[in-house]
Amino acid sequence: MKRPLALLISVASAALLSTVSAPVASADPGDCPSMYVVAVPGTWETSNAGSPGPGMLSGVTDGLPASVEVDYVSYAATAFPWEGKVYGRSKAQAVNHTKARLKSMADRCAGTDLAIIGYSQGADAAGDVAAEIGTGLGVVPPHRVTAVGLISDPRRSPADVQVGPRVAGSGAGGARLGGFGLLSHKTVTICAVGDLYCSTPEDDFVSRLAGFLAEVSGARLGDFDQYEREAQTLVDDLVNAGGLPTLMGQLDQPSTNKRALKLAKFYGTAVHQDYATYPVDASGTSATTWMRNWLAAKA
Repeated sequence: MKRPLALLISVASAALLSTVSAPVASADPGDCPSMYVVAVPGTWETSNAGSPGPGMLSGVTDGLPASVEVDYVSYAATAFPWEGKVYGRSKAQAVNHTKARLKSMADRCAGTDLAIIGYSQGADAAGDVAAEIGTGLGVVPPHRVTAVGLISDPRRSPADVQVGPRVAGSGAGGARLGGFGLLSHKTVTICAVGDLYCSTPEDDFVSRLAGFLAEVSGARLGDFDQYEREAQTLVDDLVNAGGLPTLMGQLDQPSTNKRALKLAKFYGTAVHQDYATYPVDASGTSATTWMRNWLAAKA
């Protein structure tokens, strides 16, 4: 009687110990998507009030697989002081809101791939977030991000992986120093021929200066070192092109009139708003459709 009882107690004790000491397998909640896409709309496509409008990026996010979750970022999406926030502060909001969404999903769903897309000012913000993550010091580890897609990025660099016809120059705000780091091979950019936001000629120093001032408007103290280096790059390029006389020559009346006509033509063609029809391959696939297919293949 004693031996069976002792055996029973031993088995029960072992079962209890295994229950207490066994590691609990951590699993994602049942509602975790295969891919989480944070989409950042462009200027005037959203605001801080109410739900964000998808705008241009609807052509990218509509029709993605059911396992993909899309989250649009709300932010000021303004450009001028009389709208409430200058461009730099508006973009900073988009950056912060994008980071918050990525971190929240990454913390909740360890098995979910992350993607970031943006258009215009939204591409500016999305690209900055991706560049920071690419350093390994961002809000999520680089390996969690599977795709970054930018349309009309005001900080496009000639070194970025571009889809579609090649364009001249860089974005109006100047290229990001250091690029996308560990996310370089996962990042693509699309810029239409003639879109001055993402394709400003290298020798147009007036436009480059205006773009730089827009970027630094409302800048935080912590961004000073970065903008100082970018300003130095702009100054070095200007010096190599002839210095102050070159800049002054671009500010004379004939040059100013020529630039005004160029801008009028740019806004008249609406090339910046035509990415839903802008072809990027031999089959005539539009920019937004190409990016949707690219994301879907990664889901």
